[in-house]
Amino acid sequence: MAGKREENPAGSSNNLRGDVLRVLGVLKVATVEQIQQIAAPHLNYRHTDKPTPSKRKQARTAAHLGALSDLRKHSLAENGGQLPGGDRLRNLTPMGLKAAARELGRPVGEMGDPARGAGRTGASHPMTVNEAVLALLRPKPDLSQLASEPADVRAAAQAAVDAPAGLGTIASYATEVALPATGTWSNPGKGGTQADIVITAPEDGVPLLFVEIDNCFESAPVLAAKIDKYMRFCQRKVKDVDGKKRPMWRTRWWVPDGRRGDQPHPPLLLVFNRIGPRNPNTIIAQLAELTERHWKGTWYEDGFHMYDGKLPIVVTGMKQLKEHGPAGAVFRRLGRPHNQTLLEAIGNPRREAHGARKQAEYAARQREHQEELRRIVAQHKAEREASRPVCAGCGNRFTDERWKAIEPAGWGTPRDTHPHLCDGCKQRAITAERQAEQAGPEHQEHDQAVPEQRTEGGWLSRFRPGAG
Repeated sequence: MAGKREENPAGSSNNLRGDVLRVLGVLKVATVEQIQQIAAPHLNYRHTDKPTPSKRKQARTAAHLGALSDLRKHSLAENGGQLPGGDRLRNLTPMGLKAAARELGRPVGEMGDPARGAGRTGASHPMTVNEAVLALLRPKPDLSQLASEPADVRAAAQAAVDAPAGLGTIASYATEVALPATGTWSNPGKGGTQADIVITAPEDGVPLLFVEIDNCFESAPVLAAKIDKYMRFCQRKVKDVDGKKRPMWRTRWWVPDGRRGDQPHPPLLLVFNRIGPRNPNTIIAQLAELTERHWKGTWYEDGFHMYDGKLPIVVTGMKQLKEHGPAGAVFRRLGRPHNQTLLEAIGNPRREAHGARKQAEYAARQREHQEELRRIVAQHKAEREASRPVCAGCGNRFTDERWKAIEPAGWGTPRDTHPHLCDGCKQRAITAERQAEQAGPEHQEHDQAVPEQRTEGGWLSRFRPGAG
């Protein structure tokens, strides 16, 4: 035990340090409170008896603060500056990123670069990115960790558990991901961009989603130019390991193939955090006009659009996202008049509804066809039964085998000897005929003997000599 304490003076466990590595490996830079909210959300409901918010916060984050201290001792983590409110930022060292890659099960080349120096400028953008991750992830508290807490605390935690879920786990997220229009993944060239967040949560209906965070400092043309770069990356094709050309993004992420004629690019979510001077509503209207060629689909008279080769662009506000999460109807897809949930906004509900109607109609036609076939079969069976021969002996209907046996066959095939009798009656008739044949000679001798006796003692005796 003393050896473990010397190795990790703060006394943190392997699991706790692993949690910190996973969170910082994704967020790159974060406060200890953000790490705790993602890694151990049940702690949000503990230490409610502390007198002040600062003391409650200190108690909630003490374990993760100790883990960070131990990680610093091993040169895996470091302090990354300080926020205006006084919170310290933490980030991983290059060696820490390698350790985080092992914890997340990712190649080291996909981890990005350390976020050193982020706190020198206040880190307003990285902090907004972290808020968006928390709002989309919506970590659920572990109720088993709160069994000894007061009833009102457990009720609050239960309400959080019962609320709509977020997307994936922390391992479903990546930040500051290069999207190269030229060059390679590890050495991007000019013309590409960098996604603030990439989400891969196919188990929740989001196989791939790019997220761009805007603090309302950038103009619509600047954002439109960034979307041009997203489009350029999505359209880029490279040779895959099998020698075939595929979209570059498909060589890194898995997404189900779209339907023929409707294979859009991975969707892009723009989250506007209104801390800058620009009005997001004005920016969104201008942005929709500037990027229409990228997102506008083709209208079909069946009541839906097709988005083959288009970039679905969805917008929302940070305040609404934090309040309602992905399941809330707070997302507006460019080109659509109403807010939707995230899954509806990145999808094509009207086309899916049309497909479901067509499938239902096809299934109904199939059922009608099958019912008609069953009716025809039943009618044919009834007609066949009505024409089934009846045995002339016992009155029973012929079996299928017997019926087949009496039907005319090819030339030279002997005809059935008793076509009007069933098998049983036929066998009895044949037996009787055989018995009659065997008894035939005895009956013939008897028939011949009787006339001779009649002749000798009968009417011929009158002609004998001396007859009276």
